[in-house]
Amino acid sequence: MGRAGKRSAWLSCSLGTDHPLFPALGEGVLNGRCKLMPRRYEFEEALLVHVKAEQRATPKGSSSPDRKLAAAHRPGRAAAMALWARILSTRAASAPRRGRSPAPAAQQQPRPQGARPPAGARARARAEDKGAGRAGAPRAGGRAQGPRSLAAMPGPRTLANLVEFFWKDGFGRIHEIQQKHTREYGKIFKSHFGPQFVVSIADRDMVAQVLRAEGATPQRANMESWQEYRHLRGRSTGLISAEGEQWLKMRRVLRQRILKPRDVAIFSGEINQVIADLIKRIYILKSQAEDGETVTNVNELFFKYSMEGVATILYESRLGCLENSVPQPTVDYIEALGLMFSMFKTSMYAGAIPRWLRPLIPKPWLEFCRSWDGLFKFSQIHVDNKLKDIQCHMDRGERVRGGLLTCLFLSQELTLEEIYANMTEMLLAGVDTTSFTLSWAVYLLARHPQVQQTLYQEIVKNLGERHIPTAADVPKVPLVRALLKETLRLFPVLPGNGRVTQEDLVVGGYLIPKGTQLALCHYATSYEDENFPRAKEFWPERWLRKGSLDRVDNFGSIPFGYGVRSCIGRRIAELEIHLVIIQLLQHFEIKPSSWTKAVPAKTHGLLTPGGPIHVRFVNRK
Repeated sequence: MGRAGKRSAWLSCSLGTDHPLFPALGEGVLNGRCKLMPRRYEFEEALLVHVKAEQRATPKGSSSPDRKLAAAHRPGRAAAMALWARILSTRAASAPRRGRSPAPAAQQQPRPQGARPPAGARARARAEDKGAGRAGAPRAGGRAQGPRSLAAMPGPRTLANLVEFFWKDGFGRIHEIQQKHTREYGKIFKSHFGPQFVVSIADRDMVAQVLRAEGATPQRANMESWQEYRHLRGRSTGLISAEGEQWLKMRRVLRQRILKPRDVAIFSGEINQVIADLIKRIYILKSQAEDGETVTNVNELFFKYSMEGVATILYESRLGCLENSVPQPTVDYIEALGLMFSMFKTSMYAGAIPRWLRPLIPKPWLEFCRSWDGLFKFSQIHVDNKLKDIQCHMDRGERVRGGLLTCLFLSQELTLEEIYANMTEMLLAGVDTTSFTLSWAVYLLARHPQVQQTLYQEIVKNLGERHIPTAADVPKVPLVRALLKETLRLFPVLPGNGRVTQEDLVVGGYLIPKGTQLALCHYATSYEDENFPRAKEFWPERWLRKGSLDRVDNFGSIPFGYGVRSCIGRRIAELEIHLVIIQLLQHFEIKPSSWTKAVPAKTHGLLTPGGPIHVRFVNRK
């Protein structure tokens, strides 16, 4: 056996031919039309680097912070598991048999996947950056033929990138850096961030190409820290952190209840009850202000509204966020959520620091785990309360009816651990995203009174001054929906989105190998005049349809994502925002406060207001 043959056999044994980094040598797909023939020897050289790096990074024992965390108390789940098993056995005994009986709950629990070793990611990034053996790589003394390799792609130097992020607070300006790098390097460029190698795409058509090429189970970029925490704590992954078949199973279960507009329309009544409490709270806050009109830092108020609304749907119970005295468990959760976002920057630092340095720099990882502990604890309390309520009804022989959580219990399609994980992650994803968007929408309406007046006139004309709207009323006020789209174009909650390529792609003339991390720069594309005329202006009318067959789709702004991995809570968020905007304008004219000047955007994991937003809620006459 020759030298290359021995290497190939050794790599097959070491990685396994099903390893995601073991290439299908001699076969690749180029835009689904023709095949590439990479050099086998150079592919194997890159893989040798990856495997050896993995072996060097494999720890012989847990680091000090990991040992401390693994030894930390796990939330008491034994009682909940026993109750869960009891409900399943009760239902199995009382229900007529329709085929095979469900497996015991303990057997249904998946084993959470651990994080992939970062050393392998580093080796892969280096190999991909060099474009080793790829067709189209520039040859010495001649021009490149076919697509260019990643080696030819422009981008900031590694040192300059580290200085930008670590020294110049780049983590708070990710949205601005997108635009800066697009101007300097073009609409597709590469960058290194510590061990991470990323290809950034800031072009509407290229973004559309990437998303339309996705398979049945698209992979998000770099959720390793989330998955590592779940592995450490023995937790299941949820819809946000899961990948592959596990993600697909959860998606199929949850999409049946909350993905379509008609599915979430039934929640209008519960959301309107929360809105009524919000408006009462505004009147109270106004009465306490010196001028009788100003509400300071509206994002805190909208945070409580969003949390109350999402929890009402997820947990089928109220939390008391809008009461004068907020219950202590809710206060604890708010603190845990605040810690999660306040430590975004340090968690990003941790992502760029090798795992073996944690004993020397333990604080970021310990705080990351502590915040997740608080989020899971809060969610588990409310899930277990609902579980006990269902059991009480069943013990009395009563028929059990309910919303999302009840259906998940009774369908038995998810294990209890999977329910804990999904309720936790969906609450996390649904609170700040809605509150920030509401804050920006109110800020924009206050600064553009003519748009606000046109919107109010449409509401009064089509709905009335005091009609409490439902989901069925929203299509009657298209400018309300246009307002939300325009707000999310100017201030997308996620300034960028991540993907990992699942096959070789040619994008923008470059060959991007399978397994490459992509950053889709939605903030940059939202501000391109070629995508949106007068892109820097607040102009909601741009989203209005001119006819029944007209569609205003634009990959330059896709705040909820696209395809099977789009935001599953989109319809809930839209309903919460549409209904509250209508009713706020029915009650108040929103005006700027003299205390609030121009508020810049700041990246803090999400795109947040860079300062407090104070507005005046003037009573409608």
